Amino acid sequence: MEVIALVKRKEYLHRLIQWKDEQFIKVVTGIRRCGKSTMLMQYQEWLKDNNISDEQIISINFEDLEYEELQDYQKLYDYLKHRLCKGKMTYIFLDEIQKVPSFEKVVDSLYIKTDVDIYITGSNAYMLSGDLATLLTGRYVEIKMLPLSFKEFLEICKMDQERGLTEYMRVGGLPYIATMDRTQEKLETYLEGIYNTVIVKDIEDRQARKEKSPEKRKISDIFLLKTIAKYLSGVIGNPISVRSITDYLSSNGRKISPNTVSDYVEALTESFIFYSAERFDIVGKQLLKSNRKLYIVDLGLRNFILPRSQYDLGFSLENIVYFELLRRGYRVMIGKLGNTEVDFVAEKQGAYTYFQVTADMTAKETFDRELKPLTNIRDNYKKIILTGDRLTIGNYNGIQIKNLSDWLLDKE
Repeated sequence: MEVIALVKRKEYLHRLIQWKDEQFIKVVTGIRRCGKSTMLMQYQEWLKDNNISDEQIISINFEDLEYEELQDYQKLYDYLKHRLCKGKMTYIFLDEIQKVPSFEKVVDSLYIKTDVDIYITGSNAYMLSGDLATLLTGRYVEIKMLPLSFKEFLEICKMDQERGLTEYMRVGGLPYIATMDRTQEKLETYLEGIYNTVIVKDIEDRQARKEKSPEKRKISDIFLLKTIAKYLSGVIGNPISVRSITDYLSSNGRKISPNTVSDYVEALTESFIFYSAERFDIVGKQLLKSNRKLYIVDLGLRNFILPRSQYDLGFSLENIVYFELLRRGYRVMIGKLGNTEVDFVAEKQGAYTYFQVTADMTAKETFDRELKPLTNIRDNYKKIILTGDRLTIGNYNGIQIKNLSDWLLDKE
């Protein structure tokens, strides 16, 4: 734990500080080991450095066996209620709260008390659906935590820009990996542990909450779940549908219904392994219902799940850009313009930015191909191409071509 504590997630920490004492429940979500628990500890240290006493801070990590008894929601409520500081703000931190059945009752009861500031974390998006969302509508703010950005990774690893990007694509951005002495064996062992924990443990937590929803089918076949995860890892950057996944499974001798496939894909996205980008009609400015794309939260995990049969640099870079846009607060979609596609339409506060991503623009054929969809867009929003090369950087009739690693590091 000492090693991980060195990794300060400054932007996320700043967001917590901004929300301090506000009448909202702070919900921090993200895949396991992306740094949620560490950030809460660092925030607690910040509170102590700013005149908050130890007795005003109550912190429980439900992965710690010491607190297993408190997974009963009534016992948890009694425990917390008797430790509230009268006349002072009490800061309550509940880590991996999804392990407590009916935890939303505890959170809601604490929320209505005065002088209570609540922070909860979870490794499954399902915790924010159903009862919790109904109970707390308009009363919580979600902080969506991702693995390290390229900029954070580079700061920790002390590498030069070009070598750092290669390493980032190889090992991913989970905080512990950035700090460890990385042999291939250690890397694979660590990633395997996280992957299996997410697939088995988090899905089980999800199942426990879904037992109250009998209309939902159970995720019981772990082999099938891993098969679908492997398939999705191999088609990053390609349009997919439930039907295309079902057909793939059928062609490999596994007869399965589209409804079951849909449930398993949902479980993988709710566990924050895969993130979805819907298709967007650029002319009509509206979402389309078919053929979304899925991106994997960490390329290190992808390299573990999918031993490489070929090197798909372009799709790896596209995956990195997708998550960087999320970090920067954009809603990210796939652009459709007639029969052509724009890699990303990034929307923020009603304004759009169009992005193309490519490994190299120096070949004329590639240059023309990447420029064409952006040239055909008739509105006046920003149009940007991110490329791995430096020779084609410039402005071409309003279309900006930027070096991808410079853009990732904000060297614009």
